[in-house]
Amino acid sequence: MLVLKNISKSFDKLHILNDISLEIPKAQIASITGASGAGKSTLLHIMGTLENADTGQLIINNKNAENLNSKQLAKFRNEEIGFVFQFHHLLPEFSALENVAMPALIAGKSKGDSMEQAFELLKKLNIHERSEHKPHQMSGGEQQRVAIARALMNQPSILLADEPSGNLDSKHSNELLDYLFMLRDEFAQTIVMVTHDNQMAERCDIILNLKDGKINE
Repeated sequence: MLVLKNISKSFDKLHILNDISLEIPKAQIASITGASGAGKSTLLHIMGTLENADTGQLIINNKNAENLNSKQLAKFRNEEIGFVFQFHHLLPEFSALENVAMPALIAGKSKGDSMEQAFELLKKLNIHERSEHKPHQMSGGEQQRVAIARALMNQPSILLADEPSGNLDSKHSNELLDYLFMLRDEFAQTIVMVTHDNQMAERCDIILNLKDGKINE
């Protein structure tokens, strides 16, 4: 589902990623671990087309992102990739339901269909009773489930999560990972996440450790 070929990235004279090649199969959960400053988020952002690599290729769902212009890349990102970040990034003025529906509305889908699909996703993640609540009315764990539902709205090929449990206690971190495994099992969802939580990483199908710009699997 995701292929990186010879990915390298430097900032000035600092080499962050050095000739990384890897493959993530469909319906697998992969964790990226490593020390702070190792380049984990940079690697995830390259996977998500939020940053460009200096060299190499990114292929998602058999589509080469390097061949796309900026407009095509934005469409590709909205259709093929879902993002979940540590701080949720929910829009504070909108309800949980409206936040989840937003990617579909941006893609031009009808409001009725978008809202119906959004509610079904909230239901799947057992957060539908909060559908009319705004972010400040929900706990951190609830907000993160809403963020996951939003990321799944356009049925992406791959879900990328950057420290998704970073603001959660151990109980809610485990619950979050349970939901991710449910998505893998029921929807054959492919997931890659950056985490400092070794217990969470060890539950994943694939563990990728980033050190000195290289990946050890």
